[in-house]
Amino acid sequence: MEVVKLSSICDLQNGYAFKSNDYVESSNTLSCRMSNIRPGGRFDLDYNPRFLPDSFKKKYDQYLLKDGDLVIAMTDLANNPKILGVPTIVRKSDQDILLNQRVGKLIVKKPGEVHVPYLQYALSRPENRRYYQKFAGGGLQINIGKKEVLNNKLPLPSLETQQKIAAILDEADRLRQFDKELIKKYEQLSQSLFLEMFGDTWNNPKNWDEYLIEDIASDKKHSIKAGPFGSALKKEFYTPRGYKIYGQEQVIRDDFEYGDYYIDEERFKKLKNCEIKSGDILISLVGTYGKISIVPDEFEKGIINPRLMKISPEISLIRPMFLKILLQSIGVEIQLKNFSRGGTMDIVNVGIIRKVKIPVPPIENQDKFLERRELIQQQMNSLEINNYSSEELFNSLLQKAFKGELVKD
Repeated sequence: MEVVKLSSICDLQNGYAFKSNDYVESSNTLSCRMSNIRPGGRFDLDYNPRFLPDSFKKKYDQYLLKDGDLVIAMTDLANNPKILGVPTIVRKSDQDILLNQRVGKLIVKKPGEVHVPYLQYALSRPENRRYYQKFAGGGLQINIGKKEVLNNKLPLPSLETQQKIAAILDEADRLRQFDKELIKKYEQLSQSLFLEMFGDTWNNPKNWDEYLIEDIASDKKHSIKAGPFGSALKKEFYTPRGYKIYGQEQVIRDDFEYGDYYIDEERFKKLKNCEIKSGDILISLVGTYGKISIVPDEFEKGIINPRLMKISPEISLIRPMFLKILLQSIGVEIQLKNFSRGGTMDIVNVGIIRKVKIPVPPIENQDKFLERRELIQQQMNSLEINNYSSEELFNSLLQKAFKGELVKD
């Protein structure tokens, strides 16, 4: 299979640098920005839309996009690169779309020789993403330029073979997208069930009794506690085995088997007030709020580190899973934003969490909801397995396609 430089089959048009004061509240003309390119290559006009005056359609007609155009993200966040170099095909419905800066449009030089859906798949390969990240430059943002994009290399079989490969990959992609959409619908069903039974957590329309977090914690000592500070837990205290240290890595992954930091029994006894037990809620204190885990029934005995706090709930008043759901609700998010006086929620502390107020329905209502939620979760788990299989199939076909193993040219 012949390998060519992208520049031999395509040119690239940069978008226009629209100013913030160009945007209007509503119109039929949208700006195609990086946010419209989603991880995985899906084009989404509904994600954080920005509208431009309809008169711009004529004024900037050279930047108008049409259905089937292939665009590529040319900028990403340095600490979270998800869309840099991701190509997507424009699906514009009945709206007009103008190409914004830091999004490039690939223009096929000889349409009779290149099938655009094939080109999107060819540019979506992991090696292409690695190439872009290698040459990307910038500070808080990482950027690629026209030269870097067009210097990329890709296999180019005959047009007929390109079409066959794209058709096979389209079907595999349809299967994996179907599973993802079903998972989303089950998630929405769970959210709808919660709203139906309990109402919005901010307005509390059903007038459930409200409690501060500190009032729903167990009356045992250290039921609300952050990890040790200062010199109480230093890396030189770590041991190969012993009592496990739990941190953000376990909470972010929601995996208590992950990690291998330990302390010995002597250090553990000194820090026993930071010990966790089954049913405890662990909250990440640094980074975007919302990373929360429940300590499972089976886990290695240990303590939390300074980046976590724990809440041991009074289970006769509130179930751990119900508390986790409330802590991740919009009602709690609004309170935390108010506490931070309009700032970010990158850092929270025990004092703030203690004063968060939540509605607490009767325990029998909580149990009824959690039983129904568990049935939904079981269906979602089955779909997650299916989705994993469809992702594996798609990635396998993607690799075979560009090795010449899927369709012979």
